[in-house]
Amino acid sequence: MIGPWVRWERHTARRRARERHTLGQHVPTETYACRECEHDWPCAPARLALLIGFDGNRVGLMMYLAAHLARALEALPDRHPALIVGQIIYWVPRRR
Repeated sequence: MIGPWVRWERHTARRRARERHTLGQHVPTETYACRECEHDWPCAPARLALLIGFDGNRVGLMMYLAAHLARALEALPDRHPALIVGQIIYWVPRRR
């Protein structure tokens, strides 16, 4: 049996590795532009990283993007909501 500190160390190491692997530096700013390339987030590298990181878990990806959508709707009150939805949600591939 392992102790709580070992479990905590393993958990933080997995979380740091996941954060490095999934998005790298292509993360959203407060205005939902990419911090790295300054395109609308998720930019093409961020989309690819999200698809690889969620590895076919479409429901998890949609829930993650829905949380970002809620934040973006609050952060960008001057932008039309349909444009924000198109930017954050509509790029996800459809199921066949």
